[in-house]
Amino acid sequence: MMLLTRITTAVLLTLGLAAQAPAATNADLEARLTALAAQVQSLQAEVAQLKAQNGAASAATATGPTVAAAAALPATPAADTRLDWFGYGEISYSRPDAATDTTADVGRFVFGASFQFDERTKFVSELEVEHAIASADDSGEVEVEQAYVERQLGESTYAKFGLFLIPSGMLNESHEPTRYYGVFRNLVDTAIIPSTWRELGASVQGTTAGGFGWNVGLTTGPDISGWDPTSTEGMESPLGSIHQEGQLASAHDLSGFVALNYTGVPGLRIGASLFTGDIGQGQQGFDNRLSLWETHARWTPGAWDLSAEYAQGNISGTARSNQAFIGNPVLIPKEFYGWYAQAAYVATLPNDWTLAPFARYERVNTASSYAFLGTGITPDALRAEEVGTFGLNLNIAPGVVFKVDYQSFDRDSANDRFDLGLGYAF
Repeated sequence: MMLLTRITTAVLLTLGLAAQAPAATNADLEARLTALAAQVQSLQAEVAQLKAQNGAASAATATGPTVAAAAALPATPAADTRLDWFGYGEISYSRPDAATDTTADVGRFVFGASFQFDERTKFVSELEVEHAIASADDSGEVEVEQAYVERQLGESTYAKFGLFLIPSGMLNESHEPTRYYGVFRNLVDTAIIPSTWRELGASVQGTTAGGFGWNVGLTTGPDISGWDPTSTEGMESPLGSIHQEGQLASAHDLSGFVALNYTGVPGLRIGASLFTGDIGQGQQGFDNRLSLWETHARWTPGAWDLSAEYAQGNISGTARSNQAFIGNPVLIPKEFYGWYAQAAYVATLPNDWTLAPFARYERVNTASSYAFLGTGITPDALRAEEVGTFGLNLNIAPGVVFKVDYQSFDRDSANDRFDLGLGYAF
């Protein structure tokens, strides 16, 4: 309205001046009309601009910011699909027959992350907290379980560099609680193969069209010079007491491994592995070599899940190393072994739940023989421990399992216990 008033006023003023003035020449009139036309054109442009602004404001009120306004707003970053999170954990309740030793524990709390740098290269990591609290006064630990870069070399060939799991046995690389039966991991894959066993190094693995998988690598190895003859830890797991886990690992002596698996028949997996290397790490008095081999098989016909595994370790040069330990309760064994057989039946319930009753028998000996040190000095071989485990796994959702079992120990019946557990993996 203000612009229309200005236009009307300008026209009337011009006409009034023309009426009051003396007769003008044609040239004067043309000049005045030209000036008036210019003013009108300028005012029309202002009107058009004002209409455009009013229209944009109305559209913004009705539908949101205009295209120009939206372009001026800061962009919202899209989710990075190259980053992936995963994890697993387990909670347990364990009641031995000696009920005074009953415990409840957050055994493991693990978060992992992987990042895809490009279509062939990714980084994988896992950070684990054991037993809920880690401090100088507590039993818990915080540890990097894996940290490696994987590079795809071919259609079915990969290389790893960093801290990764050793492909030994059936549980070490597949150790999430949703992947095994029973509240706790079996003794063969803890006392003989120290799951989760990881080393620093490099490996190459691949598969063939016929169903064969292979994996070879060069890594750090255990450090036998760290053996503590006063601790029972070496009796519980010889390699578990001396493997280095990537923590300022002595790397004077490296080790190598090879693993083979066949999965060419549906429901069948057969495999074996060997880990070997010098483990003295250049320390005086320790010239020892470790060889740990294992073989395993798993068959899942229909609802049945049948598996078995055998593992054996040998350490050479222990006679010389044990000379310094004579008189202590725990010397370095020359040989240790373990095996188990297991059967489970997986029944499907309503709501896609599954219930799997299982039974497992295992025989483990962490010191089946010692190198000869002299009559009356050489320790006697341990008596093998035989364990029967009976229980149920109840999966209530993909990645969530409730477990219950009872374990009976032949050599040390004081360890007989009833266990409850909750496991998850995502």
